[in-house]
Amino acid sequence: MQRSGLFWLVVGAYLLIAVAVLVDLVTGPGSTVSPVLASVPVLAAPGTRRVRVPLVAGALALATAALLSVTNTGLPPSVHLAAFAAIASTTLASAAHVVVVTAREQELREVRSVAEAAQLALLRPVPPRLGPLRIAVRYQAAAPEASIGGDLYEALETPYGVRVLLADVEGKGLGAVDTAAEVLGAFREAARAEPELAKVAERLDAAVQRRGADERFATAVLLGVPPEGETAELVTCGHPPPLLLDRSGHVRALDPDGYAPPLGLLALTGSGYRSEPFELRRGDLLLLYTDGLSESRNAEDRFYPVAERLAGSPARSPDALLDHLLTDVDHWTGGRPTDDSALLAIRRDG
Repeated sequence: MQRSGLFWLVVGAYLLIAVAVLVDLVTGPGSTVSPVLASVPVLAAPGTRRVRVPLVAGALALATAALLSVTNTGLPPSVHLAAFAAIASTTLASAAHVVVVTAREQELREVRSVAEAAQLALLRPVPPRLGPLRIAVRYQAAAPEASIGGDLYEALETPYGVRVLLADVEGKGLGAVDTAAEVLGAFREAARAEPELAKVAERLDAAVQRRGADERFATAVLLGVPPEGETAELVTCGHPPPLLLDRSGHVRALDPDGYAPPLGLLALTGSGYRSEPFELRRGDLLLLYTDGLSESRNAEDRFYPVAERLAGSPARSPDALLDHLLTDVDHWTGGRPTDDSALLAIRRDG
C-alpha cells in the first residue's frame, strides 16, 4: 500500500477516536468510551522513531480519560481505573516497539553498508572505455536489501585484447556470493595468462569444481576482442546468448554451434569449451545479460522479449541502451522484478 493510503487510514482512525470522545461527552454520566483511548499511542508509534512521541500521545490520552472520568460520575471507579491501566500499558508497549524497531533498522543499515563494501570489492567498476570498446554495465537487484548476489561481471584489458565475463551463479545467499568471488578471481588471473579464451573458460570451470561441497554451477559468457581487426570471439557456457545490434538496426542472437555446459559441470560431458568467432564492426552494439532480464514476466505471465525490445530501442550508446532497457523492463513487470539481473553493453568504436 502507498504511503498516502497509510496516512489517510491513520487520520481516519484518529477521527473516529475524536468522534467517540465527543459522543462520550454528550451522552451523559452513565457510559464511557475511554478504553478506546488506549489506541492513541499505538497509532502514534509506527510513524516515528522517537520514543517521546508515543509517550506524549499516551499522556494526552490519559489526560482525556481523566476528563471523561470527571464527566462520567455514574460509573464505578474500577471502570476508569481499567481505562487508565489500558492506556498506560499500551503507551509503554508502543514506546518499547519504537526502541526495538529503531535498533533493528540501525542493524539493517550496518548490514547494508557491509554488503555495499563487499559489492565494491567483488564487482569493481568497469571502465567506460577499454581499447576500441565503449562499455556500460548495470546491476539491478530484485529487492532493495539484496545489493549483492550471484550475478557477476568483469572487463579487463589483457595482452590478448579486451576480455569480458558475464556470469550467473546458481542459487542465492552467501554460498552464491562465495562462488561468484571464486569465479571472478579465477577470471582476473586466467584472462591475462591464457592466450586462448576457451582455456580461460576451462580454468573458471575448474575453479567452480574445486568448491565441490555446495555443488553449485554458474552459467557464463566470455567475450574476447583482439587489439586489431573486427573479428571477436565468444565462449558460451550454458548462458543466454548475447544479442548483436548492428548499425542497420537488425538484431541477431549469437547462438553457439553446439551446447556447452555451465561452469562446474564440464567434467560431466568429457569435452572442452570452444571459442566461436563473429564479426564486431565499428558502431555495432553487443548486449550481454543474465536471465533475470529475459525471465521477467508481465501481468499476463509473458517473458520479456529482449531481442524484440532491443531492436526497437532508439539508443545507440551503451549507457543509453541499458537505461532504456531497464526502464522498459520496469514498465513490463509493473515495477516488480522477480530476480536479480546484470546487463553489459559494448559498442565497438574503432
